[in-house]
Amino acid sequence: MKRRLPYERSIPLMAILSAVPAVVIALIFIWTAELAARLQWTLSLLIGGTWVGFLLAMRERLIRPLQIVSNMIAALQEGDYSLRARLGQPEDTLGLVAFEINTLGETLREQRLEVLEATALLRNVMAQIDVAVVAFDAEDRLVFANRAAERLLDRPEEILRRRTAEAIGLAPLLTAASPQVLDHTFPGGSSRWEVRISTFRQDGRPHRLLVISDLSRVLRDEERKAWQRLVRVLSHEINNSLAPIQSIAQSLSSIVDRSAGNGGTEWRDDVRDGLGVISGRSEALGRFMSSYARLARLPRPRAAPLAIGDWIDRVVGLETRIPVEVVAGPQVMIDADGDQLEQLMINLIDNAVDAAAETDGGVRVGWAATRRHVEVWVEDDGPGIADGDNLFVPFYTTKTEGSGIGLVLSRQIAEAHHGTLALENRAEGAGAVARLRLPRARKA
Repeated sequence: MKRRLPYERSIPLMAILSAVPAVVIALIFIWTAELAARLQWTLSLLIGGTWVGFLLAMRERLIRPLQIVSNMIAALQEGDYSLRARLGQPEDTLGLVAFEINTLGETLREQRLEVLEATALLRNVMAQIDVAVVAFDAEDRLVFANRAAERLLDRPEEILRRRTAEAIGLAPLLTAASPQVLDHTFPGGSSRWEVRISTFRQDGRPHRLLVISDLSRVLRDEERKAWQRLVRVLSHEINNSLAPIQSIAQSLSSIVDRSAGNGGTEWRDDVRDGLGVISGRSEALGRFMSSYARLARLPRPRAAPLAIGDWIDRVVGLETRIPVEVVAGPQVMIDADGDQLEQLMINLIDNAVDAAAETDGGVRVGWAATRRHVEVWVEDDGPGIADGDNLFVPFYTTKTEGSGIGLVLSRQIAEAHHGTLALENRAEGAGAVARLRLPRARKA
């Protein structure tokens, strides 16, 4: 292969060769003419110096602009759009080249700003939405996970990045049909999920996008809104009827007590018994509506720092029927409404004690902490859960004196604190366990 001279050498060489005939002829005329030797040397040096000077100037005018253009293009490739080229006059060729390069740099800078702003907006949107979004590359390695996905997998993106879908536990979801609704347990909680899978390309390589949305919470929110609207109507109508019924029943009972000497007393006993039934049922109906209204009027939690150990000890101390064992965990803090969480824990412990009383068993309360969550559990040695599908149905209860709102209210409190509440039968023995998962305090 024939080797070619570099550009910065070939141009001066061509300039030298183009001027060689004229210089040689001029020198021949000078040295063949009858001139003084001093004049001959002066003219020869003048011709040679002028020739070399113009060669250097030409090289500078040809090579230096090209070097500047090369540096500008290299800076653009590196993402530095702050440099500007100044070559020649605006109306000549070099000026036009500099103008076009500067315009290209400004255009690339604006495009880069638009991309950065769009990327920042997309990341903010992805961070705020309550839907888990996970992206995998062609080798099924995680390349992106938003905050909802971090909560669902209970690990930060820095730890999850570059791990395979199988190592994270999402491989079965990537092979499922899309869209699909399924029940699945993640490290961050269990629920009914809708799974959607799509594909996209980045850097010319195929990627897969996994979107996991919690359907249970949405359905429960809609269900809660429906019965809250219903309870407002029922409360108004039933309370309007209860008040006169109870008043009339009490008035008739007073009239009967004042009556005397008009025949036997059997009719008065019957009337009194009937009025007692009316009064009792109206009171029961009033208590029913009062319980239902508690669900509809649950206030928003007022968050404040709350120590897990102090909270558990305080609630356990309220139980006097049987001793409740406390399995202490790490001392961690959460941001929560202490009054509401105390009511939640009272409901869970009360249910556990009622269940344990049927089998003369015990009740244990404890907690564990992860980097992002605290899980509080209450387990009993009772008969277990017979009908798990109706646990959180309002007014469904298996207790003779129960109202059927304790667990519903407890789950509503947990979700208002961005947590979850689940009940299940124990795997290692008889009885049930309630698991309350709450986010840790941000400072922690």
